Amino acid sequence: MPTTTLNLNGRPTPVQSDPSTPLLWVLRDELGLCGSKFGCGIAACGACTVHVDGQATRSCVLPIAAVGAQAVTTIEAVGEQGPAAAAGAAVRAAWIAHDVAQCGYCQSGQIMGATALLAANPQPSDAEIDAAMAGNVCRCGTYPRIRAAIHAAAKTLASQKKGA
Repeated sequence: MPTTTLNLNGRPTPVQSDPSTPLLWVLRDELGLCGSKFGCGIAACGACTVHVDGQATRSCVLPIAAVGAQAVTTIEAVGEQGPAAAAGAAVRAAWIAHDVAQCGYCQSGQIMGATALLAANPQPSDAEIDAAMAGNVCRCGTYPRIRAAIHAAAKTLASQKKGA
């Protein structure tokens, strides 16, 4: 099996999977990073969302050969490293403060989506949140708490920026 080296969570990570293997399966099965979930397998639900060079990306349909040298950040490292670290930390704190998770299955994808949104747009409107998060499905219907947590994280980021 060929060796591919991923730029994963801030460090080079060699993997032995076939280059056509979706990133999600490499993360979960080969590397034991099980925070990203398998939902639909067709990039429609967002449970598998990771960041690839800061962009929210569905890992269930992305072959590792397509990742190349791009930086991959998973839920295990969001808020700790990378260009979206401050947004990720604010989102994670807001998720806890707003008790967003219900069953929790979609939450890693939701957090990755929200972090990418705030990194690109630090003060999103309700409509912008709804549009950005539309590809992340929550079967428990926690959307009002997700929106509230994103607004709270945005407020935290704004206050941090003022204090800097």
